[in-house]
Amino acid sequence: MKTDLTDTTSSKINKALVLGRRAIGTPAVGMVLTLVIVTDEENAYDALKAASDAAHEHPSRTLVVIKRVSRSPRDRTRSRLDAEVRLGADAGTGETVVLRLYGDVVDQAQSVVLPLLLPDAPVVVWWPVNAPLDPAGDPLGALAQRRVTDTYACEEPVRELAARADAYRPGDTDLSWTRITPWRSMLAAALDQVDCRVQGVEVEGEEDNPSCELLAMWLADRLHVPVQRTTSSGPGLTAVRMDTDCGPVVLDRADGSLATLSIPGQPARAVALKRRETAELIAEELRRLDPDDTYASALRFGVDRLGAPAAAEAEAGEGPVAVPAPVETAAKAPAKDAARKRTPVRKAAAK
Repeated sequence: MKTDLTDTTSSKINKALVLGRRAIGTPAVGMVLTLVIVTDEENAYDALKAASDAAHEHPSRTLVVIKRVSRSPRDRTRSRLDAEVRLGADAGTGETVVLRLYGDVVDQAQSVVLPLLLPDAPVVVWWPVNAPLDPAGDPLGALAQRRVTDTYACEEPVRELAARADAYRPGDTDLSWTRITPWRSMLAAALDQVDCRVQGVEVEGEEDNPSCELLAMWLADRLHVPVQRTTSSGPGLTAVRMDTDCGPVVLDRADGSLATLSIPGQPARAVALKRRETAELIAEELRRLDPDDTYASALRFGVDRLGAPAAAEAEAGEGPVAVPAPVETAAKAPAKDAARKRTPVRKAAAK
């Protein structure tokens, strides 16, 4: 069911939502959050499709905010709000409201969105493109518990990562970080199978790929060893090679789908490590709405420190730490479970 509203208000949109639910026979609201998508007209379709697919796992009210800039000077001074309300089969398992803002109301988008938020439900704001440098300081970002950006869509992703680190607030995250979750889990599981010390790491991938930079920063931050960043033709992240005193641990993915994991003393094995669609990334981010401290720590490590020993290690004059150190963070296990799994060697390394 679709309802088009021209030159409308937030109050009229809310009434259209109530009338639409009654018309399709679902007066109750069974949604768990409000997802606000801030985008332009060109990228609105792809972003809305990804959100609709993610809504099968997380039923939500999706508000798509499209800021239209009029070319005519006369139209720029005239504020207008057009809306498209979608319910039932046209909106999947939730509700969708497409908001098109014109004129001065473009700068007051938060006043339009605020009355449309679900009561007593978390709010997530996602910028598929053109995200602000300080998401938490943005008027729409200030309404949310979680703010999702994507540095991969930026012209200078590496410089954008540095800006994200300076402006980070609890609740910020990035889809470039979400893309490497399978890599982090696979590497943590591989290191958990050997009793060796990591001496150095090499991360190989496309040039200026923020996911490659984030994975390298995460490994350097957790292992306290030099991490070299090398480039390849892609697609995306292609390989991670860790030199240990037992031999190399290699995770190599040349085709963007199937990877080969090599561990000392074990036969090489093929593992599924395909590149995921945006809908899967958004669905993963909506599973946890608490601050991601691991992402914050990796982000603040800094791209410029890659390839050099950690400051703490240089001051203390200590060697590289034992391999089990990153397992706790990468697996995202509860603290109690992680404590039960630690061996005496790991406790010594942590101290």
